[in-house]
Amino acid sequence: MQTDPAVPTAVPRLGTFVDALSALLDGSPPEREILDTGGRMLGALVSHDDWLPEPFARPGDRYRQYALHRDPGGRFSVVSFVWGPGQATPIHDHTVWGLIGMLRGAEYSQGYRFAGPGRLVPSGEAVRLVPGQVEAVSPRIGDIHRVHNAFDDRVSISIHVYGADIGTVERATYGENGSRKPFVSGYSPLLL
Repeated sequence: MQTDPAVPTAVPRLGTFVDALSALLDGSPPEREILDTGGRMLGALVSHDDWLPEPFARPGDRYRQYALHRDPGGRFSVVSFVWGPGQATPIHDHTVWGLIGMLRGAEYSQGYRFAGPGRLVPSGEAVRLVPGQVEAVSPRIGDIHRVHNAFDDRVSISIHVYGADIGTVERATYGENGSRKPFVSGYSPLLL
């Protein structure tokens, strides 16, 4: 397992997850299998809140996106998202498959869809994720959403897994009117 240089390599739960996901992807399964099987594996990881190193759980003045693992072949990345009280993302896409597993606290994910040119509308009700739950996104099943911490008085942490090194992928944020603005997220530096 190769983790980000700042991540301790002796994090057994994370290492087990990364090794299992690598083995799954070695078989080049269809996306549906990645989301189903990978989702169960991520659910097992986030059902335990005893493994995330403290530096990767620190909130900042805006939500933090810490790289935990980047596959050497670029097949996937594992990221801890740390949400300070009340923090939220803009409406955005991913362009690749993704799994979101709730580790600590809770968050809401509101899906969006285009209902015509320049017309972005909510797609169903917002989903509330609590520890142990996993949600999937992809261009095939729905890729545009906005996420926010469910709490105004405490930190929430989710573990995201993407089908690429997400910090290097050109994606987009969207205005309520459907306007698209490209961006590359990168990763948050550790707060020391």
